[in-house]
Amino acid sequence: MTQADAVLVGFGEFGAKSSEVRTKMARRLAGSVRHLLDEQGFAGEVERRWSRIVVHTPDAEEARAVAAAVATLPGVAFARPVVAVDATREAVFGALEALTADHPAGTTFAVDADRVGPADDHRFSGRDLNVEGGRLVEDLTGATVELDDPDRTYRIEVRGDEAYVSVVRFDGPGGLPLGTQGRVAVLVSGGIDSPVAAWRLMRRGCVPIPVYVDIGDYGGADHRARAFEVVRTLAARAPGEDLRPRVVDGAAVVDRLVAAVDDTRMLSLRRAMLVMAEAVARREDAHSIATGESIGQKSSQTGPNLAVTDAAATLPVHRPLAASDKSDVVEAARRLGTYDDSTLPAGCERVAPPHPETNASLADVVAAEPDGLLDAAREAGRTASTEPLDRDV
Repeated sequence: MTQADAVLVGFGEFGAKSSEVRTKMARRLAGSVRHLLDEQGFAGEVERRWSRIVVHTPDAEEARAVAAAVATLPGVAFARPVVAVDATREAVFGALEALTADHPAGTTFAVDADRVGPADDHRFSGRDLNVEGGRLVEDLTGATVELDDPDRTYRIEVRGDEAYVSVVRFDGPGGLPLGTQGRVAVLVSGGIDSPVAAWRLMRRGCVPIPVYVDIGDYGGADHRARAFEVVRTLAARAPGEDLRPRVVDGAAVVDRLVAAVDDTRMLSLRRAMLVMAEAVARREDAHSIATGESIGQKSSQTGPNLAVTDAAATLPVHRPLAASDKSDVVEAARRLGTYDDSTLPAGCERVAPPHPETNASLADVVAAEPDGLLDAAREAGRTASTEPLDRDV
């Protein structure tokens, strides 16, 4: 029986960009796919064809596994294990017939066919493939056609002298390929929010540089371990990129804050962390910094307080979750696969004062900070260590 021997990868939104931009982004995405194959031990040859990427695989089992893995990458709209055949009516319908062999009894179907290119390239139209293909599947399986919400869709795509036939589709995250929008230093605590914020930036083509601030006795081994675990999950979706955590020793800064600052302590801590992340960003050639903060979620994240904390940074501060409800972020973390590793208590909660300020002024916050606090934070960021992800922490 004819089986899938390739994977057809469809682009996300960049497929609608200009030819020059689309080519550059497709080249970048193809590189990510090649790195993924190498890192996960898949055999396969990657080539860019038209507005698609094709991965040639040794067998059907490998094709399905590769498609599922490729569908996790930013920039991918879908990945399909496909049977690649000549662009003839006979070859296409032969592949279609083979794929009906395991059609589940009692299920509905649709045939979705596209023929791309000048009309004289082929001796049939997309409509011909839909009508004749639907009749073939109906005759072979006895199944009922359902165009609005079929249980199974037979997909045919014909381009030039090649055709691809499939019945399985893995939806991807869409967006832009990693690296097409530069690098961003992302403060990652290992909590629920920051990995989702990093992932949203990844979907927009940014490579996240994870910045973990070690807050000493207020954090501990569990705090550090969960941060590394969520970064591992993100790194699996960023083949070929360096997502090793940049670890900042912030213990001395936190100790000074706890000893000297009361109601505005969390604001000064956030200011110090932004300064640390900015120092890492400048060292790592990142154009901005990012956090998992959401407006109004915590006392330090009220609108006025965010203005106060941002004043400490000179680089842009991105907050991909700024307008997100917590329930939506939790659901996103579950889909991403970081939720379970993000539910240990956060050490920084122990730093919070009994009565945190919710409507601070910049002058009051700066006046309460110990002299040289941000300078110390900046120096800690400059000397951040780069830690491997392939060992226990």
